[in-house]
Amino acid sequence: MPDLVTLGEAMLVVRGCVPGRLGPGSPAVLSFAGAEATVAIGASRLGHTATWIGRLGADTGGDLVLEGLRGAGVDITAVTRDQARATGLLMRHQRTTDRVVVDYYRDGLAGSRLTPEQLPDGVIESARILHVTGITPALSASAADAVHEAILRARSAGVTVSFDVNYRSRLWSPERAGPQLRALAEKADLIFAGVDEAALITGVRDDLGSALRKLGPGEAVIKNGAAGATVVTADAMFETAAVPVTQADPIGAGDAFVAGYLSGVLDGLDPRARLHQAAVCGAFAASTVGDWEGLATRAELLSFSDDDVRR
Repeated sequence: MPDLVTLGEAMLVVRGCVPGRLGPGSPAVLSFAGAEATVAIGASRLGHTATWIGRLGADTGGDLVLEGLRGAGVDITAVTRDQARATGLLMRHQRTTDRVVVDYYRDGLAGSRLTPEQLPDGVIESARILHVTGITPALSASAADAVHEAILRARSAGVTVSFDVNYRSRLWSPERAGPQLRALAEKADLIFAGVDEAALITGVRDDLGSALRKLGPGEAVIKNGAAGATVVTADAMFETAAVPVTQADPIGAGDAFVAGYLSGVLDGLDPRARLHQAAVCGAFAASTVGDWEGLATRAELLSFSDDDVRR
């Protein structure tokens, strides 16, 4: 029985190591990335059992993703391999010290070919939390159907549904995304959104947490980067400041935040404590390079303090 099941896309990553153009001879690192996979790794590092469901190519890239997830303690038995389509590729580099350039090669590839039929029986139904994002339904109609089917199974089994809006403008327009993301929000128990994302699906700019809750979720978390975060429940509203760190890489911090919050849910922490833990996890990720490499472990989280040196 997994504590957490996530569903989505994962891709091979080529990441430049130094600021400047990524070209022939540039130092680079080979890794992998995917919002839902990052959340699964984050939960695993915090001591929970996590399963990732996805579709990868039957290729070297797919092997690398699976080896990475397995090495991070994530259950990959629900992954399917596509014999005809390759694993997606993401290339990113720091063009300057403060500007990250990302290129995706994913259209029509294995991750977008996820279908409801590929969801294994009993895995989602046995979880404590199902976590999905707004990225997967943007990939293809069949991937969107898979997300809705996963949510249906979770709700039928009494599994908590967590939804991170995670709007991606390069995948779909606001006009197309808004109604579909709203439909997913209406089925969630817990929703995460940035300020602009919350406005996209609610149509308002004020009291966003309450506006999100009116769609259906009992708990709404507004992520606002360096300005901190807010959680709104039926009974209260709590805020937390962002943990001050020297930012090394902003990518992955939002997913680390979600992993920290969901870990708090699994551990039975109250919303205020969950929010603080999420902020700390986000800070760990932002202060290290890589989508998931800097995710905090349980021991690191427990020993966290404002001291720069741990003796």
